Amino acid sequence: MRCHIYNKICSLIIDDGSCINGTSIELVEKLNFHSTIHLIPYKLKLLNNNGEMKVNKQVLVSFSISKYCDEVLCDIVQ
Repeated sequence: MRCHIYNKICSLIIDDGSCINGTSIELVEKLNFHSTIHLIPYKLKLLNNNGEMKVNKQVLVSFSISKYCDEVLCDIVQ
């Protein structure tokens, strides 16, 4: 689905079976978000054996879908 983040249209995946709230490093860099250090860094292992992705930062993302507005603390996947 699509959402608005800082008046920019972005793609959004909502997965109620996911264990984390995550965002890509590309989104953080393109929208110039201020990230913070993750208090408990970890690594994600993909099921397709493409290696591990490190998660050592977080970012607070404010978004809107139609009239619904919210913010969520997301782990930044690198």
